[in-house]
Amino acid sequence: MASNALQSEVTPRRVALTMLAHPDDAEILCGGTLVRLRDLGWDIHIATATSGDCGTMTHSARDISEIRTAEAINAASLVGGTFHCLGELDGRVCYNAGTIQKAFDLFRRINPSLVITHPRLDYMLDHEQVHLIARMASFLYAAPNVSDAVSVPPQARVPHLYYCDPIGGSDPYTGELVAASTVVDVSAAHTMKLSMLSCHASQREWLRSHHGMDEYLEATRRHDAVRGESIGVAFAEAFTQHRGHAYPQGDLLRQILRLTK
Repeated sequence: MASNALQSEVTPRRVALTMLAHPDDAEILCGGTLVRLRDLGWDIHIATATSGDCGTMTHSARDISEIRTAEAINAASLVGGTFHCLGELDGRVCYNAGTIQKAFDLFRRINPSLVITHPRLDYMLDHEQVHLIARMASFLYAAPNVSDAVSVPPQARVPHLYYCDPIGGSDPYTGELVAASTVVDVSAAHTMKLSMLSCHASQREWLRSHHGMDEYLEATRRHDAVRGESIGVAFAEAFTQHRGHAYPQGDLLRQILRLTK
């Protein structure tokens, strides 16, 4: 694989993959950034570990999975994107060989140059487990021996990797707003972001029943406004770039979106 320095100089293929836990996570956490990438000609892929089989108080697991998959496909289509699901179960996502293999094969089929996933610490363990799965898949999917089912794609290499905010933007142990390396102005993309989120109609009912909330869109608006205020814009999304060994060191989002703050 190429060195960090060499990788940062290579203009990447324009393929973005969000690897998150549940349908609607991408729309909440990075939907505006996906809109901006789409507008720059990037191919958008939205992947989840589960189909959201526990996100209901009334439907069977099979029925809500079908409903939420359809919602996710519709949301992705608004940015010309493709939805993928690993087929794991809510509350039972684990960093194990079987799930990691699914992720390796998915990464090979997509061959992303940019990956967005959950942070290491979040409010629920499905998110934290997907963080580990996506991190491992991004690091090793291009290694020849990790899969017999899907061949190594051309130009496969360790992609730029970013972590979204945790839900609500706060550290689950301290309650403090987490620091971010990259804050993306999504003001002009926010209407489309909320349109994507609105595709997940089943979750408005789930949150109202389970969480006592009836503000699916408002909570997202408030958080994005807080991040926007930090850079003097109406709405923003925040990310932390992974800069560990073998990963590209240049801030790709800052470069391609021409961020100045």
